[in-house]
Amino acid sequence: MERTHSRALAAPLREPVPLLAAYDAGVTAICQLAAEFDDASWGAQTPLPEWRAIELAGHLRCSAEDLHEYLDEAPVSRYARLMATGAHPDTLRRKLTRQNAAELAALPDAPPAEHIAAFAASARSYAARVAAVWDLPHHQYRDTVVTVGGMAGAATAEWHLHAFDLAQALGRAYRPADPSAVLAGWQAGMPHLPIGAGPGAKGVRHLDPWHAVLAVSGRLARPGQDDAVVPSWLLRAVWPARLRLRRKG
Repeated sequence: MERTHSRALAAPLREPVPLLAAYDAGVTAICQLAAEFDDASWGAQTPLPEWRAIELAGHLRCSAEDLHEYLDEAPVSRYARLMATGAHPDTLRRKLTRQNAAELAALPDAPPAEHIAAFAASARSYAARVAAVWDLPHHQYRDTVVTVGGMAGAATAEWHLHAFDLAQALGRAYRPADPSAVLAGWQAGMPHLPIGAGPGAKGVRHLDPWHAVLAVSGRLARPGQDDAVVPSWLLRAVWPARLRLRRKG
């Protein structure tokens, strides 16, 4: 990784405090939303077609634990090795989806509340680790180096997106208190998915920061309706038709 220092940084986050405040807010939001679920509602579908709320609780636990592994082994972790391939975002998504499924299958049976508690403890201990190594390289995607701070930014966006998913499963709206910090986190940590990429982002004009993150992640709130989401599978289905209509117009 010696040569990475001469390459571009992904919208570096120079100051950890605002980002880590948004990170902690995302963890808190997940915990607060999880406390509203009961045995029946944990079976509710999230905006992610492959996951109900109960599976999302397990995924959150796995994701937080993975962050520690990636930091321990940076810049040569299994995540860093995957990103170093420079593969197309669709290929990366498929590989990460398979990894997520395997980790979830290997997770010991436990009530979702236990998974959420383990997630919160792991996520908060990760935040306590990163400030001291904020500017060190974490991984690289093509010509872009993502620092440890950038990876914390990606995690910040993930926590708020999954808070959105849990809120949707409850039939609730969700919007982070500092959407600009969430957007900055995405931009710093996800160079393989720049804002404006993906089926949820194309053709959308005048996005606010939160709508931009929803869109690029495949969750698209309709303007003025933070509690409404168009699933990514539907966006992929209707986008070609929208192109045809635009060309005719």
